[in-house]
Amino acid sequence: MSGDGHHGYEAYGRLEIDRSGQAEAFDAIGDRYDEAFPHKDGQLRSGQWLTDALPRGARVLDIGSGTGVPTARQLSDAGHEVVGIDISPGMLKIARDQVPEGTFHLVDVAQLRPGAPYGPGGAHDLGTFDGVSAYFSLLMLPRVEIPLALRTVHGLLKPDGLLALAMVEADVDDFSIPFLGNTIRVSGYLRDELRQVVHDAGFDIIGEDSHTYAPASTDVPPELQIFLHCRRRA
Repeated sequence: MSGDGHHGYEAYGRLEIDRSGQAEAFDAIGDRYDEAFPHKDGQLRSGQWLTDALPRGARVLDIGSGTGVPTARQLSDAGHEVVGIDISPGMLKIARDQVPEGTFHLVDVAQLRPGAPYGPGGAHDLGTFDGVSAYFSLLMLPRVEIPLALRTVHGLLKPDGLLALAMVEADVDDFSIPFLGNTIRVSGYLRDELRQVVHDAGFDIIGEDSHTYAPASTDVPPELQIFLHCRRRA
């Protein structure tokens, strides 16, 4: 990482970031998401690791906070200060109802980079964090953006800050799939490539888990979920 904190971010300015349809799909899905994805054992175990590993009263950023359940609720119940971001106004409304102790913003992860509206030096700078959770949120990005998002997270974390990350193992890039009656675009990596992308963004992987998950919805196929527990390198 560059000492000025801006290394690698130039690519954001060259990207035509297109989120069309993504937020609208999740607005339409609403609380059906929790009905279709019950019993999130892998995410709960990972969230417990983050909850326990953080200092008491830590400040945590939940990227793609969705309905606020289970992660924002889990972190808040443990006494941590939770800041959630999501691109879906409908999901944010549900999260605010379910986790009233948290603070939730309508923010895209690209808006957290240095100089951007919610990033360091921006008009709505969210500050730094002891930990970040990003459960199945970065898979909503095209692959070219995922390393940039991880570098952004690196810049928001305090020294030795923790990242809990989950992705679905899949060799796809910005691939359209049917999802709960809507269409969304997703990306993924095979396990070794995901590890490399995370390491190259400035993180040491200190723990790993995988979980085969079968959603309740018949139009969403079973998936292999990968959970990485990471620490920010200087």
